[in-house]
Amino acid sequence: MLDKKDVKSREGFWENKRLNMAMTKKYFQNIEEKIILLYGKRKSTLLINEIKKLLEKYKKNISSHDSVYKFLDEKDVILITYGDSIFSSNRNPLKSLQDFISKYLYKTINIIHLLPFYPYSSDDGFSVVNYKEVNPFLGTWKNIDDICKKSNLMFDLVINHISSKNKWFKEFLEGNPNYDNYFISFEKKPDISSVTRARTHPLLTKFTKKDKEIYLWTTFSEDQIDLNFANEKVLLSMIDIILFYCSKKARIIRLDAIGHIWKKLNSSCINLKKVHIITQLIRAIMDEIFPDVLLVTETNVPFKKNFSYFGDGYNEAQLIYNFAIPFLVLHTFYTGNALQLLKYAFSIGDMSKRTALFNILATHDGIGVVPVKDILTEREIENVIKNIIQRGGYVSYKIAKNGTKKPYELNITYYSAIADFKASLELNIRKFIASQAIILSLKGIPGIYIHSLLGTENNLDGVVKTGQRRAINRKKISFQRLDELLSKKNIKESKIFREYIRLINIRKSEIAFHPSGKQRVLFTKKEIFSLLRISPDGKEKILVLLNVTGDQQCLYLTSKDLLPAGKHYFDIVHKKTININKISLNPYQVMWLKNVSG
Repeated sequence: MLDKKDVKSREGFWENKRLNMAMTKKYFQNIEEKIILLYGKRKSTLLINEIKKLLEKYKKNISSHDSVYKFLDEKDVILITYGDSIFSSNRNPLKSLQDFISKYLYKTINIIHLLPFYPYSSDDGFSVVNYKEVNPFLGTWKNIDDICKKSNLMFDLVINHISSKNKWFKEFLEGNPNYDNYFISFEKKPDISSVTRARTHPLLTKFTKKDKEIYLWTTFSEDQIDLNFANEKVLLSMIDIILFYCSKKARIIRLDAIGHIWKKLNSSCINLKKVHIITQLIRAIMDEIFPDVLLVTETNVPFKKNFSYFGDGYNEAQLIYNFAIPFLVLHTFYTGNALQLLKYAFSIGDMSKRTALFNILATHDGIGVVPVKDILTEREIENVIKNIIQRGGYVSYKIAKNGTKKPYELNITYYSAIADFKASLELNIRKFIASQAIILSLKGIPGIYIHSLLGTENNLDGVVKTGQRRAINRKKISFQRLDELLSKKNIKESKIFREYIRLINIRKSEIAFHPSGKQRVLFTKKEIFSLLRISPDGKEKILVLLNVTGDQQCLYLTSKDLLPAGKHYFDIVHKKTININKISLNPYQVMWLKNVSG
């Protein structure tokens, strides 16, 4: 990622460019065109002037951290964690997290996705009370800065909604004219039958504004009030927050629930054209003042719509979640058949050199069902759901347009989802590691949830305590307990952690895994996940072979299957030479093969 030599050699150029940045007509023409599309010509001039003021304000905060654009490479791996996933009795959670990173991850994982660390009122941080403060329970901005000294950080921008305890909302209810139209309100309930829902609770919630009852748009919960981006002041406020996060050294900004931010009655109210225009506007602003900060969009939708957030490859998000992968990998291991997963990987094709897929298997949320509805049959989807329920997981639903309930996400830890209670612990560990090796092998940037790194099982106590199904994979663990677990080599958590870290370090040393390289999917045998990874310059190649079954598999390869052709390959995972005329893979074995002879 950020190369200190690059920073030193190019710092003068970029610093001079920024500090002497002229608000040229050509530059602002791009921004103005987007603002006109959103709000019309009359409002565009005023909004442009306000954006200029923000850019001048934040230019003063630019440091060498922001000095050079550099995209991601094979050395980049993202850890996803809450600020208090790890805690201690004698220091705040952010310091405990920093201690864990310093002791166990410093040389392996270089980007930390720190889930919302702001004051909040519900949903584990995604109901923000104040965007510019650190939750005092977690720590301070100094703790954030300390983590930034050794790791890059991904910040969340909860852009669609705010907490009902947020000052903006309180001022709105009290009738402060400065906050008029900050939210989407109705005196009477309108027809919302066309709206695509992600939840089963009512979309509109009743509130009292100056002794008058109104209905407000609440997509996700009664405590999460949707913002009204049809009001240009709301967009300006969000741009200010984004630039503030950049000034606080965010390397990546995650646009949470971005697809929902623009509403229009008698439409689906998701992924509308103006959502993309806003994303393009944010990108244009970022490219000028903070070009090293990347955007990732969180859109849990069918994969083709998800990919639309790349725009033309240069004008929207640099990263999008590969949300189809978690469900497809479960399908693969439940059936012992990698064909659907390989077909999906084949369908992705090439992308621009400034975009990449964010490959995840687990996050703080559940496993999305919607992203695979155009990939798997209903019967295949039902089979995965059945397996999840058998393993102690839950199914969350949404309301479809016809009013019926449809599966929306699966709530379970990924280890519990993969493990088979009939199998031995050793086989389950191998199976789980094999599942994780898929996101390390696919083209893109791997994102690893902290509980996958540790092989955490279902947190059923958390579900009972909170009443929230998502708590099943949001367990909190003390640093002292974690330190104890990882010090013992023969227990599950330690074995998974050490093998995971070993694979990541192997991956980081191979330029064939660069996200801008090529990926050639090989349809060799349905029981084997197989593809070829090729470095951007075409010189380095790695053949990925992964047995997705609990049985030994034999594979016969020819020179036609491989680039370059060769008889002997070296398995960099197990450090041994393999004759490709007949390859034998043990149950759930992973091979990364490099050619050693012509």
